[in-house]
Amino acid sequence: MIQLWDVHSGQVLTTLHGHTNRIWAVAFSPDGNILASGSDDQTVRLWDVLSGQELKALQGHTNRVLSVAFSPDGNILASSSDDGTIVFWDVQTGECLKTLRVDRPYERMNITGVQGLTEVQKATLKALGAIEEIQNATQP
Repeated sequence: MIQLWDVHSGQVLTTLHGHTNRIWAVAFSPDGNILASGSDDQTVRLWDVLSGQELKALQGHTNRVLSVAFSPDGNILASSSDDGTIVFWDVQTGECLKTLRVDRPYERMNITGVQGLTEVQKATLKALGAIEEIQNATQP
């Protein structure tokens, strides 16, 4: 849960419930009306600060969300995750605008025709970015 506090009185103003796991990051929109939060539950959530209501749950990460940040005009939200991605979201629609992905250790390494690897080793290399082109059986 997230609690919003009155800085002067020390009183809790509202409690935001929605995430199902640890929350790692929060950020206020430039106008202060929206709060974004990122969690171990792999979601980014947008909250109306005044009402405490959840506006949107943004899904697209495949690991915990570690940071969130609004653009200066408040129209775009960036979130980063342990899945190696940074996702840019349209704050109004909740639509994913773009995903940036860090290259994996064997990104684009061609293992087509490589001999001496087990299927498990090939699968591991592919999970780390390697590619294997399917060879046509009619070619020599």
